[in-house]
Amino acid sequence: MQFLLYLSQFIIPFLILYIIGYGMLVQVPVYDSFVRGAQEGLKTVVRIVPTLIGLMVATGVLRASGFLDFLGGLLAGLCGNNYFPAPLLPLTVVRMFSSSAATGLLLDLFKEYGTDSRIGLTASLMMCCTETIFYTMSVYFMTAGIKKTRHTLSGALLASFAGIAASAVIAGKL
Repeated sequence: MQFLLYLSQFIIPFLILYIIGYGMLVQVPVYDSFVRGAQEGLKTVVRIVPTLIGLMVATGVLRASGFLDFLGGLLAGLCGNNYFPAPLLPLTVVRMFSSSAATGLLLDLFKEYGTDSRIGLTASLMMCCTETIFYTMSVYFMTAGIKKTRHTLSGALLASFAGIAASAVIAGKL
């Protein structure tokens, strides 16, 4: 284990030196390529910032207004606490939009129910096996210029719901 800790300190510097050395070997202007890449990255950031701000504001409004708790109360009867605990419904909805807001809800669940409770375990597993669908689609598709998403949304929702169901089943077994 000590060897891995020692080795991990050198991996990133080694990779940087390897990239620079290989670039020099094949006679690529490494610094100019780096600067061009950084400029393109900044252009991408400028293009996606409005989308990010909109998603963050919308998530904050939903959370602060109490709508997520209201939605959780409405859907609690459908889920039943035996299969899927109602306090996890707001986390399920928010996770599709924002990872940081979902992490805030996760910490709230940990404070209220504990990390080793069924709710805490299910929430932890949900965070691991679901994705921020709408954030990912809006940012990456907008950046790549994709207009037609075809079956991406339905496939991502199906995969997320499968992950949510699996987390509930696994946490129930623990």
